[in-house]
Amino acid sequence: MAVKKAAATKVSKGLLDKLNQAIARELQVAVQYMWQHVQWSGVKGFAVQSELRSIGIAEMKHAEAIAERLFYLGGIPTTKPAPIFVGNTLKQMVEADIKAELEAIDLYKEIVDMAREECDETTNRLFREILQQEEDHHDTFTTLLEDL
Repeated sequence: MAVKKAAATKVSKGLLDKLNQAIARELQVAVQYMWQHVQWSGVKGFAVQSELRSIGIAEMKHAEAIAERLFYLGGIPTTKPAPIFVGNTLKQMVEADIKAELEAIDLYKEIVDMAREECDETTNRLFREILQQEEDHHDTFTTLLEDL
């Protein structure tokens, strides 16, 4: 492993811990959405499989961006996802996805506030961008639930 230089920005252990929670959530939903993409079936499943796959890939990109930021700030990114729930029916899957997105939205708002308080503009900007995408994902899942 390369020698790590000190980051230009110094943040609290609490913020580093929140970033690791965010990584665990992103890993969770990346796997969750990918496995749902594989398991969806029937006409409704066919119509949304590519959307689930696309969202799963976006979540993995979020995990990567957060991990890069955490590492820059001196933390070690987790490799363990939060608990994954795939579901047995389309309705269970979408309900679990809505819950996961709401939890992420709440966590990311908290991270935005913490980063702002700690004058970490880069983390603040990163999470505002991710937050917008998570709200879009939430909108997608709540719209899907209307049709189930």
